[in-house]
Amino acid sequence: MRQINFVVIFVICLALVLFAIENTDPATIHVVSGIDIQAPLCIELMISLGIGAVLAWVFSVWVQVQGYFNVNPQVQQREMKIQQLEEDVERYRVELEDLQPMLPGSAKGTETEEATA
Repeated sequence: MRQINFVVIFVICLALVLFAIENTDPATIHVVSGIDIQAPLCIELMISLGIGAVLAWVFSVWVQVQGYFNVNPQVQQREMKIQQLEEDVERYRVELEDLQPMLPGSAKGTETEEATA
């Protein structure tokens, strides 16, 4: 998967470089009224792509942090459910051991029938 990511990033960067080589004409950006920035189009595009990449990274980190805090309560609920199920299994095992001598055909029941005969 790392190789695929590397290839994708490499192709995108190569396309950006080729695009920048072809677009060196100056362009004007109107930020707010009264403020104009004039720079080559390739530089402006690279800056905007860099800002977009940083924002995507920040969003990715934010989602991971939210996932960390959301998973923790789910893990605690699962642990409580596992503990309850283990207690149920132990209780059923004790009940089964108590009922075992009463079952017909159990080993202890046949021994007592043979002794009385």
